[in-house]
Amino acid sequence: MVHPTSPRPTPLLVLLLLLLLPLGEGDSLPTESRLMNSCIQARRKCQANPTCKAAYHHLGSCTAGLSTSLPSEESSVSADCLEAAQQLRNTSLIGCTCHRRMKNQATCLDIYWTVHPARSLGDYELDSSPYEDTVTSKPWKMNLSKLNMLKPDSDLCLKFAMLCTLNDKCDRLRKAYGMACSGPRCQRHACLAQLRSFFEKAAQSHAQGLLLCPCAPTDRGCGERRRNTIAPSCALPSEVPNCLELRSLCHADPLCRSRLMDFQTHCHPMDILGTCTTEQSRCLRAYLGLIGTAMTPNFISNINTSVALNCTCRGSGNLQEECEQLEGSFSHNSCLMEAIEVKMRFHSQLFSQDWADPTFSLMQHQVKNLVVRPQPRVPFLFSCTFTLILLWSLLQP
Repeated sequence: MVHPTSPRPTPLLVLLLLLLLPLGEGDSLPTESRLMNSCIQARRKCQANPTCKAAYHHLGSCTAGLSTSLPSEESSVSADCLEAAQQLRNTSLIGCTCHRRMKNQATCLDIYWTVHPARSLGDYELDSSPYEDTVTSKPWKMNLSKLNMLKPDSDLCLKFAMLCTLNDKCDRLRKAYGMACSGPRCQRHACLAQLRSFFEKAAQSHAQGLLLCPCAPTDRGCGERRRNTIAPSCALPSEVPNCLELRSLCHADPLCRSRLMDFQTHCHPMDILGTCTTEQSRCLRAYLGLIGTAMTPNFISNINTSVALNCTCRGSGNLQEECEQLEGSFSHNSCLMEAIEVKMRFHSQLFSQDWADPTFSLMQHQVKNLVVRPQPRVPFLFSCTFTLILLWSLLQP
């Protein structure tokens, strides 16, 4: 007896199945088109609407004078500026974001801060980072077996420096800021630019390893190596400024202002119990993002892990309390301190493992972060081809 064969799905049904199969999220660097709502894309949409376009350009002139204003200063906002802000409330510009490594980051941030000035305009409240809140870090890859050329009792900061030297990209980026940040004719702006480049482009494992390597309290040489990762002699101002003046200088630069807001968003205790707003990986990412800006923080000594801005609150007058609050957001930040300590313990545990199996603790660390990491991207062509082959084999009699 011949059993009737089941009718094969039509090509249309196969196509629908292909379209419904999800593709993985990528861990490669996002481009403008892959952001949920890039400010560049949002402005492009706004420019296509005459009303939105006029409101956006008018708001730009309104917010130009607010970018350098301190939050405590009074600032009058005209009725037409408030009206322009109101007209943009229901557009995609309000929820637009940028990414730290996007190609046109400066342009994107300029758009963001045009719509979201440093101080609230009308009933706007700026309470979130301008950056898209995603974690796109690639898996940590380190071959610890290459460290056998060092003495077994070498400090961990030296070991991480060695690992960076053995990695072509890390070594190239580190030498670039080393040259820019040394010598009697060091130019601070060039030094800061190379520092930003290192912490943005170097692998997370190398950048965090160099800066957050654990040292014994008595090992001043290790602590000095860690502290000099940020080249304090050139990256910091020649004269110690007032912290509020430093913040005003930062607010005048869209990049610095964005990194500071990102830090305040992700490294801020929500209550008196010290509950942190987001997980430690985001706080560390925001902290490292400040390096190379006017608000570059650093370790205050070679014997502990306390960090601070290179500024003072002397001469703050009636703004003394506000200045001390800004200074304390670095030097007395429980969320930042805990994130640094946890990362340093992880680095210490990493080197306590058997070097014959150098990936063990790295894999363990990655499992803890699976909930916040996107899944690897499956190339579109490969995904479609594989799916077609699978469906074809299932449809064969």
